[in-house]
Amino acid sequence: MTPTLPHPALHASHSGTWVATPDGETRAISRGEAIRLAADTPVIVMNAPLIGQRLGYGDLSGLDLLELFAFLHPARFMVPTPKGLARACGLPVPEREDDVAAFLREATGALLSHIDAPDWAEREGAWTATQALGRLRWPWTPLVTRRIAKPERAERWLFSKLPEWEESPGRAPPRSVTIEPEAVEQQLDKLTGQGSERRTGQRDFSVAAARAFAPRDMRDSPNMVLAEAGTGIGKTLGYLAPASLWSQQAGGAIWVSTFTKALQRQLGRETERLFPDDEERRNRVVTRKGRENYLCLLNLEDALQGGFAGRAAVLAQLVARWAAYSADGDMVGGDLPGWLPTLFRRNGSTALTDRRGECIYAGCPHYRKCFIERAARASADADIVIANHALVMVNAARGREGENRPTRYVFDEGHHLFDAADAMFAAALTGQEAIEIRRWIMGPERGSRGRRRGLSARLSDVASYDEQGGRAIAQAVDAAMALPSDGWLQRINEGEPFGPVEALLAAVRGLTYARDTKGSDAGYGLETELAEPSPELVEAAGPAGEALDALIRPMVTLGRRLEAVLAEAPDWMDGPARARIEGAIASLGWRTETVGAWLALIARIGGPADPDFVDWLAVDRVEGREYDIGLHRHWIDPSRPFAKTVLEPAHGVLVTSATLRAGGDWSVADARSGANHLMRGAAHFEAVSPFDYAAQAEVVIVTDVKRGDLAALANAYARLIVAAEGGTLGLFTAIRRLRGVHARIADRLAREGLPLYAQHVDPIDTGTLVDIFRDDPRASLIGTDALRDGVDVPGHSLRMVVMEGVPWPKPTVLHAARRMAEGGREYDDRIVRAKLAQGFGRLIRRADDRGMFVLLSAAMPSRLLSAFPEGTPVTRMTLDEAVMRAQRLPSVTRMRHGVSEQA
Repeated sequence: MTPTLPHPALHASHSGTWVATPDGETRAISRGEAIRLAADTPVIVMNAPLIGQRLGYGDLSGLDLLELFAFLHPARFMVPTPKGLARACGLPVPEREDDVAAFLREATGALLSHIDAPDWAEREGAWTATQALGRLRWPWTPLVTRRIAKPERAERWLFSKLPEWEESPGRAPPRSVTIEPEAVEQQLDKLTGQGSERRTGQRDFSVAAARAFAPRDMRDSPNMVLAEAGTGIGKTLGYLAPASLWSQQAGGAIWVSTFTKALQRQLGRETERLFPDDEERRNRVVTRKGRENYLCLLNLEDALQGGFAGRAAVLAQLVARWAAYSADGDMVGGDLPGWLPTLFRRNGSTALTDRRGECIYAGCPHYRKCFIERAARASADADIVIANHALVMVNAARGREGENRPTRYVFDEGHHLFDAADAMFAAALTGQEAIEIRRWIMGPERGSRGRRRGLSARLSDVASYDEQGGRAIAQAVDAAMALPSDGWLQRINEGEPFGPVEALLAAVRGLTYARDTKGSDAGYGLETELAEPSPELVEAAGPAGEALDALIRPMVTLGRRLEAVLAEAPDWMDGPARARIEGAIASLGWRTETVGAWLALIARIGGPADPDFVDWLAVDRVEGREYDIGLHRHWIDPSRPFAKTVLEPAHGVLVTSATLRAGGDWSVADARSGANHLMRGAAHFEAVSPFDYAAQAEVVIVTDVKRGDLAALANAYARLIVAAEGGTLGLFTAIRRLRGVHARIADRLAREGLPLYAQHVDPIDTGTLVDIFRDDPRASLIGTDALRDGVDVPGHSLRMVVMEGVPWPKPTVLHAARRMAEGGREYDDRIVRAKLAQGFGRLIRRADDRGMFVLLSAAMPSRLLSAFPEGTPVTRMTLDEAVMRAQRLPSVTRMRHGVSEQA
């Protein structure tokens, strides 16, 4: 079918640009010619934003094969590269860059032929979607419509096709049971499989983890176990063994909490060992995330009915195709291809989720089919709920689980608990936060778009039934007028703030700039302590506090009136109305808490400091452009509120990680996990990694790359990557340096046949970047913290980790306060050791892995070397020597020619 395609195919990489024409010719062309061709002729491309970026032509559009794949096979995984597409189409992988353009035409024919296949699994809904996409002038429409026959009967519309969830009776409290060590070992044998190696460390870890599931014998004191399990122990199956046993015998749910979406996906795969049957697993294991991760069906309906225009409307149609086949409606890390929203430059994807707290619960016509509500109800009956740290803390703090509150938790990636608690229990009175609450209360204002509804619209029946409630709604709407509105930032920059809260933010901005010590021209965000406030700030605090007090009073009153209406249960209150009011109570409750925290922050201006908190002023900027202004408050020790809200009500808690002690002793783990704040402390367990780090890995500290010399840094990265023939993960502490290095070395590496991908540069989401990196052993990937903590690439694709320098913590106001409270230099050292350990931990993931960890810093203090596993060789050497070492790593070429890493 390929010769009948009338369109040329275009491919661009860092090594060149090629076009394959309909007559079968493939030739190299210049960037200018490629841009002219793409502007004049519909061309077949793969990932238009990426190709456009490489051509320097941001408006590139055409027949994007990724869009076609998303239409034909929604909810199906594919690595968005020519290699990944070849596998999906059953075609040979193009061996060279100049083969890719012709391959794209061949792949187009293969994909279109899927439409004719009788076993095309996603046929239902395709004809209807094609008609809608045709009206939107989707470029693929002419090629697709001629192959899709109109169905004899009208296709079911998405909103009639989705199943409805059902209410179920409340779950009985879990029984008190004791899990015996012998039973734990038998369950572990079952999970690991017959004939598998019996790992002593894993068995000991599993038995130790079982202590967290023993019956609690003291109020507000859970059975808490802190377990540091080195890489390779197999801790996931290690804790799933006692967890699943306890759930079976006690009839309760285990909440397994992670920090990264990558581990959530891994846990989902591991539970296949517990429940091999897909249907049973769907009922027994549920993944839970925050509301902002799931597709909102009401937002989608609005988008499909004209709320979106242009490219965003095309995205809405493709998301609707996906929603009909999705397992859970999770748009972030679920089965929606992570690369799909980036094809539309994030145009509209966030508007399809509920990121602004505007859910109307039972007032929504799709409430009974809502993905979020379905997940919440499924988790109430599940044996294992896979969640994340943030959701666990939000649910506990806001009482969202009610009678189904978990009694047993497993916190994997436990070294991130402190940071997650820090984010959860912080307060920020900023322009962006304030305008969101204004919009939530007032609803759409003049000139605004969207379906946002204010309190009056959401609670109109309550207002008409309950006079006090109606009056409180009206008072809250009037008081919200004092909050910042659209254009607030521009008014402040022009010296014309409107209203008391904008005036306060203007005073914050003025004082922050006045006390800047870093140089406001640098373009970074600015901050200063909330100490010795200026007269202007003190003067502005009074009216702002009065305005917020006038807002919080009717909010509290309304919350009480809603609870009274529920208790009275008037005639008009059916099940959906009750659910809607319960949802309104929950939403109102946490917004009331937010405004209360703002009042506490304002009271701090000119008042005494609270020793439990750190308060500061900030102007947030990106590359010199301001985007927010405000006051901030964080706990000095956020593990205190975490212990109070999450740990104390629990009966058993397991906290585990490969770096739980951050290179220190158990007192560090106790402090950062909240165990110090319990009446009864935690039990400790350590399982050392089974890997032979002395033989499998080495640490190289390069001594002759001058700090601050970007050209020298780029040269070091390029030489090391070329020597290793790819397979390199590069970690940076600053986005600016990452971009500078990428700009200098991407073309150079491409000429060597070594692809380079970069977070914060390539228009590809981080999860997809990792998928691409994992899939190509000659590729390299550079990025920042998200790659240091969330990457699991076992095997040959990752054989070298390069870190640009010692990852010292940023000298912020918050860091300075904690440093003073927690040991000075030793506090800094703990943070650095933890980051080094996490970076090194990406390297060796299996017993047959081999690799090198390179630190480009002559100033690496010897005291920090304890971050690396005992026995790991550490050598200081020049860059030339490090390059020679990298040449010994196993690469594709050397393995192909039978050369060992010892050669």
